[in-house]
Amino acid sequence: MSVHFADRRDAGRRLAARLADLAGADVVVLGLPRGGVPVAAEVARPLGAPLDVLVVGKIGVPGHEELALAAVADDGRVALNPGVIAATGLADEDVDRLARRHAADLARRGGELREGRAPEPLEGRTVVVVDDGMATGATMRVALEVVGLRSPEAVVVAVPVAAPEAVAAVAAEATRVECLHAPPEFRAVGPWYRDFTQVSDAEVRSLLRDGMSRTL
Repeated sequence: MSVHFADRRDAGRRLAARLADLAGADVVVLGLPRGGVPVAAEVARPLGAPLDVLVVGKIGVPGHEELALAAVADDGRVALNPGVIAATGLADEDVDRLARRHAADLARRGGELREGRAPEPLEGRTVVVVDDGMATGATMRVALEVVGLRSPEAVVVAVPVAAPEAVAAVAAEATRVECLHAPPEFRAVGPWYRDFTQVSDAEVRSLLRDGMSRTL
């Protein structure tokens, strides 16, 4: 397998070309932290769209965290999984307590990355959710659940590389999926980049500062 992207910014520029038809529309670009934000910044810039971050998490069943009770976003919105909740027998107040604790942690994290700025509103807009790749699609599916609670007009998933199974999983929940490479031999995201250096919080904050200024 050969490396396909120099770095996340290179990947973002290539993704942006795929999304050129969205230029001039009412678009918001959301990067999943931390690695998705440099990719998202390169997508947002040519579209003239604001850049924001989407901090999401999964609430697992206590003792069986692989089973998701709900998905939570940094604005406190919670997408419940009624089937799993019913199977566990957890009381509504127990689920609510778990959700509040997770939401508080995510809100604190989102606030730190945005440096106190409010999240970009999504209602009635086209939302492009970007990550640097998808191995299973689990994080992206959580993101789509919580974005859907904010009443967007359309939701577009944009990733440079992903496992074919991950693309199929998120395609069932998104309006549109743009993936540059979905190789059958996919094993991990990192090998598809020459430079896959870990993204720092400082870089995320800087990119968001520049990207969110497009709304001012």
